[in-house]
Amino acid sequence: MIRRIWHGWTTPENADAYEALLKTEIFPGILAKQVRGFRRIELLRRPLGDEVEFVTIMGFDSIEAVKAFAGEDYETAYVPAKARQVLARFDARSQHYEVRETRVSEDQ
Repeated sequence: MIRRIWHGWTTPENADAYEALLKTEIFPGILAKQVRGFRRIELLRRPLGDEVEFVTIMGFDSIEAVKAFAGEDYETAYVPAKARQVLARFDARSQHYEVRETRVSEDQ
């Protein structure tokens, strides 16, 4: 399992608009691609004073599945034009990590 992690930052004024864009257009667009081996996408958000940080974490079965999503230069970030209009800054490249272990609480 591979996790693809990416960071982007907005102004506080643009944060809700960016989150809405992710939820209504960007994430549904990613899901519509039906990339074999793509498993999930998660959105994290936190305020940082004069900016708001967003983190996306995508789950893939393999690096080959990541390449099917992002292309051969798979570390290049996927940032659509509409997102670039509301982001103050963002990672130009995504980071990829191999999941080595997952544990779940027994309370679940």
